[in-house]
Amino acid sequence: MTDITTPLTLPSGLTIPNRLVKAAMTEGLADARNRATERHVELYKRWADGGIGLQITGNVQVDRHHLEKAGNVVIDGPPSNEEVAALAAFAKAAKSGGAPVIMQISHAGRQTPIAINERPDAPSSVALDLPGKFFGQPRAMEDDEITRVIANMALATQVARDTGFDGVQVHAAHGYLISQFLNPLANKRTDRWGGPLENRARLLRECVAAARRAGGEGFTVAVKLNSADFQKGGFSHEDCLTVVDMLNELGVDLLEISGGSYEQPKMMNQEGMKPSEAPKVRESTAKREAYFLDYARSVKTHAKMPVMVTGGFRSRAAMDAALLAGEADLIGIGRPLCVEPDLPKRLLSGGIDTLPRFEDQLRLGPTPLLGPNSPIGLIKALNGFGSMAWYYQHLIAMGNGSDPDPSLGVFTAFRRDQAEQAARTKLWKAALDGKVA
Repeated sequence: MTDITTPLTLPSGLTIPNRLVKAAMTEGLADARNRATERHVELYKRWADGGIGLQITGNVQVDRHHLEKAGNVVIDGPPSNEEVAALAAFAKAAKSGGAPVIMQISHAGRQTPIAINERPDAPSSVALDLPGKFFGQPRAMEDDEITRVIANMALATQVARDTGFDGVQVHAAHGYLISQFLNPLANKRTDRWGGPLENRARLLRECVAAARRAGGEGFTVAVKLNSADFQKGGFSHEDCLTVVDMLNELGVDLLEISGGSYEQPKMMNQEGMKPSEAPKVRESTAKREAYFLDYARSVKTHAKMPVMVTGGFRSRAAMDAALLAGEADLIGIGRPLCVEPDLPKRLLSGGIDTLPRFEDQLRLGPTPLLGPNSPIGLIKALNGFGSMAWYYQHLIAMGNGSDPDPSLGVFTAFRRDQAEQAARTKLWKAALDGKVA
């Protein structure tokens, strides 16, 4: 009988000792020159000791001008000996518990913060529909700039392989660049990269093919894909199923199903500025906790590779039920591991049967600092960014060798994160200008 303790071998030959996966979460622990650090070693060693079956790193960017935030690791050129050694130490720490590690590779596109890039690259010049001035007006990429992203994905894959990582995950979800190309609301192009889904999916297909060639035999190539963007006129679940059919032909070893973007943050179980286009969730699925399980069930009817579902799982009973029913092959866990990194070990041993749920305490609401008459859009945005900051602060604490503090206030976490991001961004810009060694 398949449950969370059952090993799984991917088509690449990589064996995962149990069905629990640390899903990708951005760490922000790189130095000013976007190199891995001892803080990555400390953090991933904590998770490795916690009994997880597979670790997927936070997004390693393939263009240092398009970060998700300052503090991202970047591979966009031949690495120095220093960079290779740092990545090798990172991989070794992540694998120290006996489980493999996969490097997530990504490009933020128009979701690059304005402090990093005022005119970020994107499929088209369509700005994010969000309040405030967090993101700039993007510029449409030229053909050679798009092909450079593909080349950098291949380079990052080669570096990952050479430094001891067991695979890569091409990030095509959550509104980042490849997801933007898939989304007809963000991709208004009329050339070979836009229009019909076959063209909008070209960048994803080319990146996967390039990663497959660069990784070689026995190296895992995974993809993270939205089940839907949950926006009217956006990337739909029907589009997702068609893309899965395309990925079947490319030899993808593992497909992770998630959903949403900064504009519609369903991956955090939150509503965006506008009502989502999500079909009504069946009561049975709501009781089973997982946000995307209904979608994964239909994906499983198309996918020839194992499918991982991330988002909302909080009980062993729900995890085991999804695995036994064949609705998922791997269970992704994210936010609970930011606070209690040893949860997998306790869940696998039967020491606990549920994961903690911190979401309910992470709602800013009309605080005195915002004011009771604050626009609802601003409050929604700060709820999203505030809760993310709360989890980021715990990752940073563990990277620094400290323990997480669940009593941390969400507004305190948000302000602290904003201040730290401003400082890191200032150092990053100085390094980019050659003013930091």
